[in-house]
Amino acid sequence: MLRIAIVYFILFFNFSFANILQEAIDNAPAGSILKLPKGVYKGSIVIKKPISIIGKEDGVIIDGEGTGTVIEIDSAYVTLKNLTITGSGDRHDKLDAAVKLSNSKQSEISDCIIKDSLFGIDVSMTNNSIISNNYITSKDVDLGLRGDGLRLWYSNENIIKKNKLVKSRDMVVWYSHGNVISENFGEHNRYSLHFMYAGKNYVTNNTYQFNSVGIFFMYSKDTIAIGNTIKSSLGATGMGIGLKDVSNFTLKDNTVIYCAQGIYIDRSPFEPDTKNWIEDNKILYNAEALHFHSLSENNVIKGNNILGNIEDIINDSRGAKTDENEIVGNYWDNYEGFDKDGDNIGDTPHKVYQYADQLWAYNPNVKFFYGSPVITLLNFLAKLAPFSEPVFLMQDKKPKLKI
Repeated sequence: MLRIAIVYFILFFNFSFANILQEAIDNAPAGSILKLPKGVYKGSIVIKKPISIIGKEDGVIIDGEGTGTVIEIDSAYVTLKNLTITGSGDRHDKLDAAVKLSNSKQSEISDCIIKDSLFGIDVSMTNNSIISNNYITSKDVDLGLRGDGLRLWYSNENIIKKNKLVKSRDMVVWYSHGNVISENFGEHNRYSLHFMYAGKNYVTNNTYQFNSVGIFFMYSKDTIAIGNTIKSSLGATGMGIGLKDVSNFTLKDNTVIYCAQGIYIDRSPFEPDTKNWIEDNKILYNAEALHFHSLSENNVIKGNNILGNIEDIINDSRGAKTDENEIVGNYWDNYEGFDKDGDNIGDTPHKVYQYADQLWAYNPNVKFFYGSPVITLLNFLAKLAPFSEPVFLMQDKKPKLKI
């Protein structure tokens, strides 16, 4: 059993304490709980033993004074709770952060406010830990110069829950497996959630808005994303959910709304004899509902509500083979068929062709005229009396008639 020491600091809340906190950490036995009263604790600290640092009340501020990382942890069984952590350095090459958690397990960072820190929480080689209910923002610099709000690097089976990332850069999950990422919120970031070489993660009930990209999965497999809401991704290429070189993925019951590209699919599934399942999602009022890039076949696209989008399907590369995906049982608001027997399944397939107005898919210069009267007229004439065979993109053999 670890000895538990309860250490109270009886200090006036207006004082600033030159690094008395580091002295207390160094002198405390392993397993101690340091309960801090309101005040500003200046100077960076390093933790190399199991210990808990808890704000006894609101207004406990640990200020790194603009140099390096504010709190560096290299131990298992460390808890930070109810703290305001501010004032990291600004060096990207050193990953100056509010908190660096390394070589740890069963640690917890929760109920903290992180601000004026280049990177927020940097987690590496850490397993079975909890990062929850933190508010994280970066330094007040341009988007590309900010650090990541939350980084998982070679870290497995952690719970990342109810964190709020605002005006940061990215939240990244790289080389990390088996993590639960739930009920987080991201706003005014670049990638609200970016995966690379990560598998068997569970991504559920997160909300991301006003970012460049909502969720992007890259070089990954065996992951479930369910119940997430991504809306209003910014810019001409603002993306809801992206899949690049991923296999055995499930996207289910997500809502993607008001983005330039709803779901972007690039060479996915990647591994032979695998599939991705895109089911029961709401893909609403985007410029493009489903955007295919490069060879992407063997996706199961089923039971989705595809409504109010300018384009339902975009294929920007002629070899994408969009017609070799299993697309069935979706609701398409521009389906032109009937349901004579009343079974809520269209009597004829819903077929999507590429007409003249989609020339911009291959030539970005043409996109300048997208939505113009000239392109609209050209598209109408192409459908009325096509001067060349339109390109067949896909068909839904059993389209739903009602949502």
